Amino acid sequence: MAKLNLLLLLVLVVCALGLVTSQHKARKLFSELERAQARAREFDVEYGKLQLEASTWGLHTRIERVATGNLGMRVPDARQVRVIDVAGAR
Repeated sequence: MAKLNLLLLLVLVVCALGLVTSQHKARKLFSELERAQARAREFDVEYGKLQLEASTWGLHTRIERVATGNLGMRVPDARQVRVIDVAGAR
């Protein structure tokens, strides 16, 4: 009877240690998940900012301002513009 009690006590201790270990792993994984989700939210915010910046850089008014101001470009006179028909050029 004493051997059975010792065996049951040993099984109980092993099960308790297994439970504690699994709970610790679960908490650790949950903590990693929370960090990953927070990082994903930060990436979403940064992506939104980058999209806004890209759309700002590509505005026609900005491109025209840079072309005329910094590069000294100008719109050609209508007499200097020639339109070529692509279908007829083949």
